[in-house]
Amino acid sequence: MCRNIKTLFNFEPPATNDEVRDAALQFVRKLSGSTKPSKRNEHAFNHAVEAIAAAARDLVDSLETSQEPRNREEEAEKAKARSALRFA
Repeated sequence: MCRNIKTLFNFEPPATNDEVRDAALQFVRKLSGSTKPSKRNEHAFNHAVEAIAAAARDLVDSLETSQEPRNREEEAEKAKARSALRFA
């Protein structure tokens, strides 16, 4: 769906509230088809972002795994390598 929404679960250090909110913002932008809502829709847009961020935070905090936490730098390097292959 949104390429900008990244996996936030099972990282060391854990996802920050800013990362969760950014993912929620991208999700609402995708659903609404708008990157910046009109004044008329601004309240609904912002309310949706906050509600989704809260739900996402609850989800990420409640998930459990037996896997070792992933390293952010290693995952970023893997993503760069996949991108280089795709756009080479």
